Amino acid sequence: MSKLWDRRTFLTLGLAGAGMTGAVLGGARLLKAGAPVDIPSVPEDHLGALSPLKILRDFDYGTVKQENGRTVREFRITAGTSELQLNSAVSFTAWNFNGRVPGPTLRVNEGDRVRVIFLNRGGHAHSMHFHGTHAASVDGIRPIRNGAATIYEFDAEPFGVHLYHCHVAPVSRHIGKGLYGMFIIDPPAGRPPADEMLLIMAGYDLNDDGKNELYAFNGLPNYYRDHPILIRQDQLIRLYVLNVTEYEAPLTFHLHANMFRVFPTGRTLTPTLETDVVTMGMTERNILEFSYQYPGMYMFHPHQDPIAEAGCMGHFMVLAPAETSGAMRMG
Repeated sequence: MSKLWDRRTFLTLGLAGAGMTGAVLGGARLLKAGAPVDIPSVPEDHLGALSPLKILRDFDYGTVKQENGRTVREFRITAGTSELQLNSAVSFTAWNFNGRVPGPTLRVNEGDRVRVIFLNRGGHAHSMHFHGTHAASVDGIRPIRNGAATIYEFDAEPFGVHLYHCHVAPVSRHIGKGLYGMFIIDPPAGRPPADEMLLIMAGYDLNDDGKNELYAFNGLPNYYRDHPILIRQDQLIRLYVLNVTEYEAPLTFHLHANMFRVFPTGRTLTPTLETDVVTMGMTERNILEFSYQYPGMYMFHPHQDPIAEAGCMGHFMVLAPAETSGAMRMG
C-alpha cells in the first residue's frame, strides 16, 4: 500500500471501512482470449512510471471485489503537485493524479460498480469529473479542499472511451496543468485481441498567458519522435486516442502511409469510417484500428503542423516477425 494510502490516512480522513468490504480478487485482463497478440518488448528508460513508453500500454483495472453478488472495481487516486521535465531546457509545475501526467488509465467492464477513493494533496481545491452516465451526486463538480478526501461511486455505463478531469474553475487551467486521464469502459463481450495502446494529445501553457507553447502525446513533448513505438508487422493495433488540448481549435490525428478504421467515442463495435486523418475537438476521443503491411518507420501527428513541430510528434517502428525489439532512439 502506498504511503499516501496507509491506514492512518484513512482513519484521519474518516474513510476507514467506508464502502471497503468484499473479497479482493486481484486485477484481470478484460479482453476475451483468442489469437495471440505479439507485443514487442518495451525498451527501458530512466523515467519509470512517468515514461510515455510505460503509459502507452498501462491500463489500471483497479482492485477487484465481489460485493452483494456484483463486481466492484476500486481505485485510489491522489491529486498532487510535482515538477515535470518537458525537455532538456524546460520544466513545468504540473498538477497531477497519482504523480503522473496523464493520470492512470482506468479500465472497467460495462456494468461494473466503480469506486474511486479520491485524496487531494495538491495544494489547491481539486475534483474528479467522469464522462459517462452517473448521478448528479457523484458528478465531480464540487471542489474538494486540499487535505480532504471523498468517494465517487457509480455504475460503469455506457461502454466506450471516456475521460476524467478536474472540474474546479478555471477548468482550462486545471486540465492544462495535467489533471486529466482516460477512462475506458469495455463492452460486455470485449473486443477482438489486439496490441492496445493509448495516445492523449495535450498542450502546455508555460507562462500562464492562455496560449500553449509546447504540445505532447502522453505527457512529454517529442518523446515518441525520439523513442519510436515498437509494433509488429501485420499485427492489429487498437489505438485509444483522446484530445485534451486546451486553448486550441479542434486538432486532427494523422497516420502516415496507412489507413485506420474509426470507432467514434468507442461507442460502436463496428467502424463507421476508414481514413488516415480524423478531427477531434476538446475531450473528443476515438478508437482507431489498423495494421502495417510493410516494416519501417512511420510518423503520426496532428496535421496542424506548428503544433506537431512544437512537440506533438511520434513514430511507429514496424518490426518484421524476425526482428528483435532492442532499444531505439532517434534525433
